[in-house]
Amino acid sequence: MNLKHRAIGVVMTLLALFFSACSDKATDVKFSRLEHLLFETPAERLSAELTAKGAEFDTPLLNLHPDDPQYMQMLAEFVSDPMVRRIYEATDSIYSDLHDVELQLGKALAKAAQIYPEMRYERLYTLVTADIDDYQNRVFCNENELALSIDHYAVGCFPGAVPAYIERLSKREYIAPDCMAAMARAHIAMPDGDMTLLDYAIAEGKTLYFLEETMPGIDDTLRLRYTGEQLDWMRENTANVWGWLLQQKLLYSKDLSQFHNLIDEAPKTNAFGEGSAPRTPFYIGLQIVRQYMKKSGASMQELFAETDSQKILTTAAWRP
Repeated sequence: MNLKHRAIGVVMTLLALFFSACSDKATDVKFSRLEHLLFETPAERLSAELTAKGAEFDTPLLNLHPDDPQYMQMLAEFVSDPMVRRIYEATDSIYSDLHDVELQLGKALAKAAQIYPEMRYERLYTLVTADIDDYQNRVFCNENELALSIDHYAVGCFPGAVPAYIERLSKREYIAPDCMAAMARAHIAMPDGDMTLLDYAIAEGKTLYFLEETMPGIDDTLRLRYTGEQLDWMRENTANVWGWLLQQKLLYSKDLSQFHNLIDEAPKTNAFGEGSAPRTPFYIGLQIVRQYMKKSGASMQELFAETDSQKILTTAAWRP
């Protein structure tokens, strides 16, 4: 190799390192910890503290009213309730520090900014709701703010409070993926009217695809919320599941009662028996969306804006 080629090689190596470093750069993420303020402030000072920190916690997601005496009375009763305080203390013993979660979210949001610049989440909150059996509402957000019910991820401190399959999904390693998934769902346009099973599958497939793009370093089991055994089963049985959905004529059904057990959180899919994976249409939705993105060359914004699930399926021409 002559000196010119060697110099070019060095320059290319340095450029690769530079762009790699840029892609790994994290967005600065910091949760505002509402539960710390509420449970660590004496009751007589709570209204004043909430008012003083109004700018930090002023969001429709939290819907605080420190100037409303009736609201403050209910809030004081809530934070003084012995069971609620027990939940808070158990939660804070695990999550007093969320630096690792904030770092993981920062990296994911930096990647999201590259592929979906309009998606900006600069205000994130944690709170304790004490509704630890309300798994579906563990994370809630609008298009630029997110609130995390952190006590949902401490249910292991309360054996029997939730089913075992929910407890498995309520651990620290699921917080960042759950947050990123909620952000994606807040930006995905949904079809008008009643949705078909295909609509549900494609919508969640978009969410899972977004997680692949923004959190490539985490295990598939965390993105899909499967155990290793469930993921193996799903990979081995994808064709069988697809064939069954077509045979049962469920793909275009709008009757949620016919297929809710296929998309609800569960330990298995009843139709496929013990050892099967839950939420099987969502895994198929991810495969369809992956293929669609390869075939169409669509951007993430275009993918999220497309509400025609049949168009996505047809363009993908996916077959298991």
